[in-house]
Amino acid sequence: MNEHDRPLVWLHGEIRTPPFSDEARLEAGYLLRRLQRGESLSLPHSRPMSVIGARCHELRVADHEIDWRIVYRLDHDAVVILEVFQKKTRTIPDTVMAACQRRLKGHDSA
Repeated sequence: MNEHDRPLVWLHGEIRTPPFSDEARLEAGYLLRRLQRGESLSLPHSRPMSVIGARCHELRVADHEIDWRIVYRLDHDAVVILEVFQKKTRTIPDTVMAACQRRLKGHDSA
């Protein structure tokens, strides 16, 4: 990491092997590193999640038969990680969205 990179701020979740495969963990790390360096990612790697909040997105990491999602927000000084979860349905569960919004509210008020 160099002095111009945004740090990762973990509010929840982790990326470990297991449950991630080695390949998926490396892919997630590579994508997060690109975000730290200020790159903009789009589909198929990332998509906006404005329903959670402004500047919120989800990283999409395919892992054999499991699809992982990493919900994050791009702040001017950090990449804030809100949640890491297995995507099992076409929509994000309401509990995940509510937890992300609650974590953002707590982070912003701190």
